[in-house]
Amino acid sequence: MAVERALEHLQKNEKAVIDRLIEWLRIPSISTDPKHIPDVRRAGEWCAARLRLAGLTAELRETGTKEKPGHPVVWAHHPGPANYKGPHVLFYGHYDVQPVDPIELWESPPFEPVIQPAKGDSGGVGERIVARGAVDDKGQVITFLESLIAWKETTGSIPIKLSVLIEGEEEMGSKNLYAYVDQHAEELKKSDVCVISDTGMLQRNHPAITYGVRGLCYTEVILQGPDQDLHSGLWGGRCPNPANELTKVLAQLWDSNRHVTIPGFYDKALEPTPAEREAWRKLPFDANAALKKIGLGPEANIGEAGWTATEREWARPTAEINGIWGGYMGPGSKTVIPSFAGAKVSFRLVANQDPKDIERLFKQWLDARTPPGCRWDFRTFSSGFAGNVSIDSPYLAAATRACEKVTGSKPDLIKSGGSIPVVGMLKNKLGLDTLLVGFGLDDDRIHSPNEKFELSCLRLGLRTHTRLIDEFARMSK
Repeated sequence: MAVERALEHLQKNEKAVIDRLIEWLRIPSISTDPKHIPDVRRAGEWCAARLRLAGLTAELRETGTKEKPGHPVVWAHHPGPANYKGPHVLFYGHYDVQPVDPIELWESPPFEPVIQPAKGDSGGVGERIVARGAVDDKGQVITFLESLIAWKETTGSIPIKLSVLIEGEEEMGSKNLYAYVDQHAEELKKSDVCVISDTGMLQRNHPAITYGVRGLCYTEVILQGPDQDLHSGLWGGRCPNPANELTKVLAQLWDSNRHVTIPGFYDKALEPTPAEREAWRKLPFDANAALKKIGLGPEANIGEAGWTATEREWARPTAEINGIWGGYMGPGSKTVIPSFAGAKVSFRLVANQDPKDIERLFKQWLDARTPPGCRWDFRTFSSGFAGNVSIDSPYLAAATRACEKVTGSKPDLIKSGGSIPVVGMLKNKLGLDTLLVGFGLDDDRIHSPNEKFELSCLRLGLRTHTRLIDEFARMSK
């Protein structure tokens, strides 16, 4: 069978696959840092070259405007076999990576990938690649790219109709992707389903299909006070201290049950069904064990009252302070009342919540609590809708069959607390459902120092995508 030949090719050429991934990981494609603009483009060009090797037509498409250019999108297409009647698949991923700070906590340089043995405290076996972008998302994207190449090299072509969109701004909120989707809507609407590998699994060597991700509204608030920093001995107690006032205001975001207090915040939030909650309780997830992996005890299992840890992550909206600053923050002491204080505040959203509504409600909430003599500066960094997929989809059934053929057991059906802006975007703008078939683990240190991707997960991703392509091809018959 053709699929067996492709799988055998991947097994025989595993070292070459790993070497190519290491080559890609060496490119410091940090999208948020302007000094890495050339590196981001170079990473996109590398990806396009791999797609051409697989037999697709591939190009870099510019984003943004002439005044404010963005990072390019990698776009590729394959028409599929003659008389093909199966689904037109769109594969999405991203080639940009997070910043590496704090650099001093990396055990090896973040863009000099190393292969290390599994550490005893992780429960892992075998080896892993350690580098920024290893699992998020270059390692997962390459499982799909290499499966395409295996099909091409063993059968001469790819057996499905396929388009590929790999963006370079996911780690900065996909800020130019909305305009790109609008500009290329007719082209994108030709697809039947989108496949993404940017999520994880609950267990090693046991795939999971993620059928929902949360949305995001990410803001920055700055409370402006006096027009200069002041001597705290002369002015303390005589005028507002923005640092004091900001922390007092933000502390009101939650009540004693850790519910968000913004009026209307939960009004449109879609709650999970009783059947979903029951299914989630049967999944192999240990909240206390997960806390232990990040250095916390069971008493740290806190959050909105009335919901389990899994439910709080997958199905409940949240408010989080991601950073806070103001006044003197250098070494030693300096007794000042700061002229301003700022915070980055993000909201993870669930189905039916509109990020623009949440932004508006948060602004109103702040305005109602403006400290005397102060004013707010407000900006939004990024926003995106939550995305959900029907568990009755024929495409999800195809992915389930592919996973079963690889491991001999059904994949877990899970949700993710993270946000992938394109999922909600494709659903809301184009009506396009997404299959999220990911191969990361909860200890992969995503966005943290010493990010990793286990070689066993790499192998699982390669086999699963190869099988999934075969399942889509079978739907043509």
